[in-house]
Amino acid sequence: MTKKRFAPTSIDEHIGQRMQLRRSMMGLSQKDLAKLCGVTFQQIQKYETAGNRIAASRLFELSVALQTPVSFFFAGLPGHMEREPRNGHWPKVHVGDQTPFDPLAKNESLRLLMAYWKLPADNQRDLIMKMVNALNKQNKE
Repeated sequence: MTKKRFAPTSIDEHIGQRMQLRRSMMGLSQKDLAKLCGVTFQQIQKYETAGNRIAASRLFELSVALQTPVSFFFAGLPGHMEREPRNGHWPKVHVGDQTPFDPLAKNESLRLLMAYWKLPADNQRDLIMKMVNALNKQNKE
C-alpha cells in the first residue's frame, strides 16, 4: 500500500514557522530539539518546513520541549473557520487574513522582542525605546 502524500496547507506552514521561531528564541538547534523530543533532526526539519504534518500528541510534546503553550503555534491564524467542507474540501485558509491586528502574532515582532531583551544593559534598551518613539513621532508629522 502506497502512503498518501498530503499537500501542506497554510496552517501547516504557519505552525512550522512558529515552531522554528520558538526554537530559535530559545537558542536551540534542530538537533537539540530533536533530542528533547526523541525524534531525528530531519523530522524537526520536516515539521518546520511543513514537509510532515504534526500530530496533536507530537505538538503537545513540542510545546513542552519549547516551554510554551500549544496555543503559541496557532497565534496569528484567523479566529474563525468553516465548520463544514465545501464540495468535499475544506476552504483554503490564508494565515495573513487575520482580522484583528495583533502585532504579537507576527514572527517579526517576537524576533524584535528577543533581540531587545538580549541587550546587556538597561541604558541600551532605553536608547532603543527613545529611537522608536522618535521615529513614531516623525511619522505622525
